[in-house]
Amino acid sequence: MFQHITTPQPLKTSQAVSWRTLRLFFMYRLVLALGMWFAFFSRFNPFLLGHTFPKLFTATIIIYFCLLVIGALLLIWRTPSAESQVQIAVYIDIIIITMVMHVSGGVTTGLGLLIAISITLGSLLTGGRMALHYAALASLSVLAEQLYAESFDLFSTNVSSYTQAGLLGVTFFAVALLAYGLARQLRETEQLAQQRGLDLANLAQVNEYIIQHMNTGVLVVDQSWKIRLLNDTAWRLLGCMHAKVGDNLRKHWPELARQAVLWLQDLPGSLETFPVQSGGKELRPQFIPLGQKQQVGGLLIFLEDSVRVLEQAQQIKLASLGRLTASIAHEIRNPLGAISHAGQLLKESPSIHQSEQRLIEIIRSNSLRVNNIIESVLQLSRRSRAHPEYIELDFCVEQFVEEFCRSRMLSPQCFQIQIVAPIVKIQVDVRQLTQVLENLCDNALKYGNTSTELPHIKLHGGRLQGFALPILEIIDNGPGIATENIRQIFEPFFTTGNKGTGLGLYIAKELCEINQIDIEYITTSDSRGCFRLSFHHWKLHEVFES
Repeated sequence: MFQHITTPQPLKTSQAVSWRTLRLFFMYRLVLALGMWFAFFSRFNPFLLGHTFPKLFTATIIIYFCLLVIGALLLIWRTPSAESQVQIAVYIDIIIITMVMHVSGGVTTGLGLLIAISITLGSLLTGGRMALHYAALASLSVLAEQLYAESFDLFSTNVSSYTQAGLLGVTFFAVALLAYGLARQLRETEQLAQQRGLDLANLAQVNEYIIQHMNTGVLVVDQSWKIRLLNDTAWRLLGCMHAKVGDNLRKHWPELARQAVLWLQDLPGSLETFPVQSGGKELRPQFIPLGQKQQVGGLLIFLEDSVRVLEQAQQIKLASLGRLTASIAHEIRNPLGAISHAGQLLKESPSIHQSEQRLIEIIRSNSLRVNNIIESVLQLSRRSRAHPEYIELDFCVEQFVEEFCRSRMLSPQCFQIQIVAPIVKIQVDVRQLTQVLENLCDNALKYGNTSTELPHIKLHGGRLQGFALPILEIIDNGPGIATENIRQIFEPFFTTGNKGTGLGLYIAKELCEINQIDIEYITTSDSRGCFRLSFHHWKLHEVFES
């Protein structure tokens, strides 16, 4: 089911970026510590690093290394948060670099500029929120070091030293303000990128949902005929339940691959319908190249059930015809009632000869048949909208069989119910589904059973292996429908009997479409007739037990 993508995913990505940049900040600090250590113990020390207080410099660097080790452990454990670790790291750098500056000769050494680098990086990593705070703390630290050095006359301080300390403080605030502006711009860019990413993710999910729920089959193959996309409709239309993304198209559907090759080569014979093994369907493909036709990078294939397309066109015609027929039925009903009533009075007349009773019986039976047709037509015109509800498939079938046997005076032994586990709940209008089953079972009793045997109807279904949807099959023990009549059985007024109205299966199909149930006629392996219902809206029984 489609679910809207919310903000936790972008936040998770943002946190991952924060930890990654924190690792880079840690690597800079480690390189800085190693560089000062190497410069102090090497012969080449152009800055005379730590020459004023060598022992204190050594202790400072050792403390810095220990703090870096602790920082590495906190970075691995990811506690506290990335922002808190950045703040701690900047505080440590301000103190340590101020100490290094002090033991190396004071503010005149220029080492205070290293604090500006830490302020800049720390401000960027914290989104600029702590920039001025870092600058103020660094300025106070440098000024305190200068006052301490002058109080104890540690260096040859003069007025220019205070000027340098002041300029260094101004530099701290300048880089802090620049870092704040840059961090703000980066934050806005990141938020925009996150929103765009969220929109793209939602759009991709909407597209996937639409493709998966299209009534048209969608199939995408690459240059090597490997399947890259296969929506549910194509999977159901093509009828190969073992096919999956990554398989070769020629392995499962060689006829479709052949037509694709013919289309690529502009040869005759492409874009024709081809039969599939499941359900006797005939599919019409439409090929769209991915890339230029001279250098096709793949194919987008749309599949449509040609029978379904014809049925949709027929439904449009039948909709207007139905309204006209309903009006005619209303007009016929009144004179038909008068004819039937007159025939009944004529039958009761004592002056009617016995030989004429047969004619009266013909009037009565045909009036009854016309009335049944009118009732069916009016039932179609008055058809109400579906009111779906979830109901267990096995319970619905058992309840139907019980009521059907009671109303038709049949023995329950005429039915065999086999609903396999796991039990599913289907979302249907129970009243309309019952009417569908009544029409199918009435047909099974009328046409699907021989007069020499006890009527027998098998109701078999459930969540069966090899089927994408739960099904229910109504199987009789008759010879089945003739092959030449299969395409017409769901058409209105089509019947092979002299007493039928030809509207039972048509009404059943209409009610199935309202409830989004696929109905098709197939022949079983033992040549028995079978109507199969496939339910699109269903859930496993366990979902409703909480």
